[in-house]
Parts: sequence; C-alpha cells; structure tokens
Amino acid sequence: YESTLDRDELILIGGFGGRTSDFSLVHGGPWGRARGRTPKDLLGNAGVGLAGDAFDAKIIRHLVSPALGAGTEIRSLGKLLPVPTWVYAKLERWHHLSFLKAGDVMNMLRSVRAQALEPDKIDALLHLIQEDLGYQLHRAVQRLKCDLSASDTARFTFSDGFVALDATVARRSFESWIWEELQQIEACVDSLLRSASVPARAVDRVFLTGGTSFVPAVRRIFDARFGAEKIRSGNEFTSVARGLALRAASLG
Repeated sequence: YESTLDRDELILIGGFGGRTSDFSLVHGGPWGRARGRTPKDLLGNAGVGLAGDAFDAKIIRHLVSPALGAGTEIRSLGKLLPVPTWVYAKLERWHHLSFLKAGDVMNMLRSVRAQALEPDKIDALLHLIQEDLGYQLHRAVQRLKCDLSASDTARFTFSDGFVALDATVARRSFESWIWEELQQIEACVDSLLRSASVPARAVDRVFLTGGTSFVPAVRRIFDARFGAEKIRSGNEFTSVARGLALRAASLG
C-alpha cells in the first residue's frame, strides 16, 4: 500500500490471517522511505489470537455440529445423558479431526451410537471421521463465509455419501455467532489507539488485508471509528508476499 502513496500518512494497518488479527500504527509514505526508517515511525502494535479460523469454528459449532449429534442425548442405565461435547470441539479445527480416529475414541463413538436417541446423526459423524473429511468440510464452511460477505443470505451445502448437509444461513445469524470475536477485535484496536495516545481522527488511512477483512461486520468496526472514506484494502491474499518482494527489491 505504501508504494502507491504520493505523500506521507499515519496509517493503521489491519492484517487478518487464519489465526491472528494484527494491527500496527505507522507513519509511511515516500518521504519516510527517502530519509530511511526510524523507530519513531512505528507508534505501536497490537494483536489478538483469532481471525478466520475462529469464525469458521463458530459456523461449525452452530450449523454443522448439531447435524452431527451435538446437543443430542444417549440413554444409559435408564438415564438421558448428553453426547460428549469435547468431540465437537475437535471438529471445529479441520486438522484436529484426525485425532478422533484413534481406536479408543472410535470405540467410544460406536458405543454412543448404540445408545443414541438420534443414531443417524452419530452415523454421519462417524463417517466424517473415518473418511477424513475435515478439510472438505471446512472448505464448504469457508465458501459459506465468503458468500455471506457478498449477500445477506447464503446456502451451505456439504455432501459426501452418508453425510448430506443443506441449510440457508442469514448474515445476521452468522454475525451473532461471531459477536464475541468481533468484540475482542474492537477492544484490540481501541487499546492500540490508547497506548499510542493517538485519537481515531488523527489516523489518515486504514489499510485492511487478509481474507477476514472482507467480512462486513469486521469492516464496520473500522468504518465506525475512522469513517468509511478512510478505509482502503487490497491484495487481501497476497499482501505479505508482495510486501516481502518489494522489500527485497529495495535492498537489492
């Protein structure tokens, strides 16, 4: 972004990765580059350990896991007991799904299936684990998230033989699922401004990058504090690589 400027600016950079949201408040522009960087150019950094993966996990929790047995019950020794919840926590991260394939876990889930009031849902969960479908499932979740960034409603579909999920999701529902994460991002941005003793009105530009910056609820955080006219974005999936290439070129 800085390479496009014809004057210096005070810039708030918001970088949203898969697992972290990171913010930097810096002076940047052609005059700063010409004189050389100094420590004073960086007014502050802040970050919070959540971003796209956390949003995906909430979609799994509220939309997918109930269809796979979360919240249902088993009948054991004449009592109704909940299906173990820790299984579904593993489901929320696609690369953790393989941990459920351990023999003791699979035996436990087969026992749960035998006692389940809704055994078809546990069957679907078992199939998902046995066939290692975590990556494919999370790709479907990410498609939904992307579609909800462009439309007020979107359709979630995932089908693989035994498992068939189909639902229409409203953007407002998704935003309610990620409310806590949005609050943490807001608090992080406000903390950065306070620690740097910089009022929001003094920021010339806000540059957002990373896939999560497309989420409308995330963009509203910055629109509300800085004004939509100050928001810029670009190279959302390649900005790190492009920035490194430009830096390398400047050193060469």
